[in-house]
Amino acid sequence: MGVGHSSPSSCSVDSLCITAFIAQPKTSSFSNSNRQKSLFPTKKHSPFAVLKIGTLNCARVAGEMEIEKGIAAAGKPIVDLHGIDDGLIQKIVYDALVWSSLHGLVVGDRNDQRSGKLPGVGMVHAPIALLPTSFPESHWKQACELAPIFNELIDRVSLDGKFLQDSLARTKKVDAFTSRLLDIHSKILEMNKKEEIRLGLHRSDYMLDEKTKLLLQIEFNTISSSFAGLGCLVTDLHRTLLSDYGEDLGLDSKRIPGNTATGQFAEALAKAWTEYNNPRLTFKEYTLMVLVFLQPLKLKNAICMTSIGFLGITYNVKTIRKTLTEIDSEGQLLPDGTFLVYVSSYYCIECGQAVAVVYFRAGYAPTDYPSESEWRARLLMEQSSAIKCPSISYHLAGTKKIQQELAKPNVLERFLESKEDIAKLRKCFAGLWSLVDSEITKKAIEKPELFVMKPQREGGVENRVFGPTSGNNIYGDDVKETLLRLQKEGSEEDAAYILMQRIFPAASPTFLIRDGICHKDHAISELGVYSAYLRNKESVIMNDQCGYLMRTKVSSSNEGGVAAGFAVLDSIYLT
Repeated sequence: MGVGHSSPSSCSVDSLCITAFIAQPKTSSFSNSNRQKSLFPTKKHSPFAVLKIGTLNCARVAGEMEIEKGIAAAGKPIVDLHGIDDGLIQKIVYDALVWSSLHGLVVGDRNDQRSGKLPGVGMVHAPIALLPTSFPESHWKQACELAPIFNELIDRVSLDGKFLQDSLARTKKVDAFTSRLLDIHSKILEMNKKEEIRLGLHRSDYMLDEKTKLLLQIEFNTISSSFAGLGCLVTDLHRTLLSDYGEDLGLDSKRIPGNTATGQFAEALAKAWTEYNNPRLTFKEYTLMVLVFLQPLKLKNAICMTSIGFLGITYNVKTIRKTLTEIDSEGQLLPDGTFLVYVSSYYCIECGQAVAVVYFRAGYAPTDYPSESEWRARLLMEQSSAIKCPSISYHLAGTKKIQQELAKPNVLERFLESKEDIAKLRKCFAGLWSLVDSEITKKAIEKPELFVMKPQREGGVENRVFGPTSGNNIYGDDVKETLLRLQKEGSEEDAAYILMQRIFPAASPTFLIRDGICHKDHAISELGVYSAYLRNKESVIMNDQCGYLMRTKVSSSNEGGVAAGFAVLDSIYLT
């Protein structure tokens, strides 16, 4: 998230403190008089009771929030939050926290120093919206329809090495990270190496502009499209809550679309593994997938790797996790292109195992390459015959500069033949410009609130750090100051940025839960649609929309990374 904004609400934010809870047996030797009275009315037959610890100051979720005039239907809450009984809200919040604990809707607790060091230690429920957010069904169908078209576009762009190199040539001069990626890409081109099997697990992010009522794309992610696992879980949570409380709220759980991102991502990875056909290896010898994990290994957000768990359970595909640093020391490239990783097992202290698929959970930010070791590892894998998700060309095709280039007149026609598909893509394009456009730069200086400056960076920093961060994008007066500074310096640093139209979605009152505390505030949302693309030479094996991710943030926040503390996970309620 990051390009949307609504004016902050003037209303106060009330909080609902959630106490710790313990499982309560159905039968107990304690008399009723000895039991602590529950702070929350629990549902009938619920096996959970609240353990009251000390004196807790639990504020009521109360106070009227004035809904801004002129909010479109898409921005209205699915239910009048002012009219919901406080006791009912307490019950729903309590059940939501219990469900999250039981079903793994959890992340690392940034307040626990042990978190991220040992699996399962220092966990807390993921930041979530208590109820789903309304979203027009017509725009939902539009986003789903766009997914396979964008997949095909990215695949074709990835095959045009000259387009990628030329489009990013100026950026290469001022952005060291992009320069290194382009160097690897150049070496692959010089080898005349063909990626015959291409796998992409993508996410296209959108916001619904309040004024134009258009669904506008924010960005297209081609590497480490995170939160698929958590997104599926929060959808299941909201469906469960509406099944239990829908009659009280006047809501239908069937209006929440199913979310199959986890299973379909696993299916795509498994199909890629099947397509890998190394003639020098037997079937059993390459039943391996390597996961390039965070640098150094972090476990705080490992739950979003749920798709990987399905590989072993459903498809009997073995997986291992390695950092880029480990691959540099433990990886080997054979003369025929086979990529080996040395692992220890019960049968062999150091066995070289062939890798069929490399899935990158890291590698999209400069901080993932602290030394030359990591760059050597990336090049080694790119030179191999293993299927990369993504390949270096797919990675570059997802950069902000390429997004801006594709929005230029007549560029889509270079890659797509269907006029209908081209029209559908252009309809969702927000305004995108290079800073060499003096006219648009002048407008951005005059009215900076209407623009966002975006660097050639994935939103990885805010999506990986479990604590507040400033993010990468530039907003408001900072846009004006940055542009004036770049003009004064007269350098080519402007090539490291693009300008984007700022999208203004409607804000609506929402219940947001973080660290066991429920807040009510005005919020805006961003829809991410997952998709999978698998191609072997001329045969398209898979090109599907694969579920979604809804992120909701307080409307006064510019950045919206869930892990950063600005946003919560959400689902959609079709209206």
